[in-house]
Amino acid sequence: MAEIKKVTLMNGKTRYRTVVDAGRDENGKRIQITITKDRKKDVEAERDRIQHQRKNGTLILPNEITLGGWLDRWLEYKKRDVEETTIRTYRLALVHVYDRIGHIRLQELTEDQVTECIDDIVANGRRKGGEAGTRLAVSTAEGVLTRLREALKRAVVRKLIAESPAQSVRVSLADRKTDKRERPKAKPWSVAEVQQFIAGLERDRLYAPLLLSLMGLRPAEVVGLRWTDLDLKRATLEMVNTRTMIGNVTVLEKDAKTAAGERVLPLPGSVLDALKKFRALQAREKLAAGEGYTDSGYVVVDQFGIPRNTRHLREHAYRLMRELEMRQVRLYDARHSCLSYLAVSGVPDVVLAAWAGHTNASFTKRKYVHVGVEDMRAAATAWGSFHGGDQKAPV
Repeated sequence: MAEIKKVTLMNGKTRYRTVVDAGRDENGKRIQITITKDRKKDVEAERDRIQHQRKNGTLILPNEITLGGWLDRWLEYKKRDVEETTIRTYRLALVHVYDRIGHIRLQELTEDQVTECIDDIVANGRRKGGEAGTRLAVSTAEGVLTRLREALKRAVVRKLIAESPAQSVRVSLADRKTDKRERPKAKPWSVAEVQQFIAGLERDRLYAPLLLSLMGLRPAEVVGLRWTDLDLKRATLEMVNTRTMIGNVTVLEKDAKTAAGERVLPLPGSVLDALKKFRALQAREKLAAGEGYTDSGYVVVDQFGIPRNTRHLREHAYRLMRELEMRQVRLYDARHSCLSYLAVSGVPDVVLAAWAGHTNASFTKRKYVHVGVEDMRAAATAWGSFHGGDQKAPV
C-alpha cells in the first residue's frame, strides 16, 4: 500500500501526498502518479480508485497528447488497413478538425466542443470550388464526423480516454433541412437517359469502355482493365486491377478495392460485341502507328496505345454529354443507374451485391439503388386493380 505523507507548505498549509505505481507505458517505462489533496481521506479515495482501475484494466493515465497529435497517430495506424488514396481522403476530411480543435488536449476534449466544431464546419467549412468560408455540404460534414468518431473510438481502445466525446454528436436537423433546401441532390440518370446516351455514343471510339461504366463498373476499374482480364470466348470479365487517381494528377495502380471487388462478371451481348470491335480497332491502330505504338495491354488506351486514366475517361464522357445536350452527371453515377435498374428488374440482392463488388447487399441497396417514379408505374397499376378496377397507370 502506497504510503501517505503529510506535507507542510511554506505558507503553513498542510496537505497530504502519495505516489501510486500505475504500471508501465508502451515503451516499458515505469509510470507513477502523484496524488496531492487537502484531506488524507481524499488521497486514500483517489489512490484506491487508481489501484482498482489498474487491476480491472480500465485505468486512464494522464497524457498531454492533443487531438491533432492523436489524429496523426491514428492515420499512421490506418495505413495498415486502407489504401494510400483512402488515407489521403481521410487526411483532407480531417483538415477541418485539425484547424478548429486539433490543439485541444485529447483528455480535455468535450462533446460540446466537437458539436461546435461540426456546426462550424457545416456553416463555414467550404475551402475551394466556391467562396471560402461558406456552407459545406452536410454529407461532407458527416464524412468528417465519421472519421473523427473512428479515431476517437480507437483512442478509447488504447485507454487514452474513457469514452468518445464524438459518439453522440450529429449534424443538426436545422442544418440538414437547410442543406436539402439549398443543395438539391443530383439524381443519377433514368433508364431512358442511359439508353439515350448509349444510342448517342455508338460511333464513339470509346464506346466499349463507356459501356463498361454503364454496366456498373467503377471508373478506376474500367481504366485498370487489361485485355488479359477478358475472356471474349466465354464472355467474362475478371475484375482484379484498378488505376485510380491521387489528387487528380498521379495514377496509382493497385488491386481491387476490396476482396469482394475481385469478381468475375458475365459480359452482356452488346458489351461483348463492342469489346471485340474495339480490340480489332486497336489492332489496326497499332499497325498504322508502327514503332510509335505503346503495347501496354490495357483496354482503355488512345490511338497510340497510351493508357487513359479516370480523368481522361470522365472528361471524354462529359464532352459527349454536352454534344448530346444531355443532363451532365458523374460517370460514377452511371453505376447507380445500373444497380437501380437491376434491383427494380428483380435481380436478387445477393447477385446485386456481387455484381457491384460489395460484401453487404443492404449497403448496395441503401447506397446505390434509387427508385424513381417510372419504376413505380407497375405498383400504381397493381394498386388500381386492388382499388376495384382495371384502370391502368398513364403512360
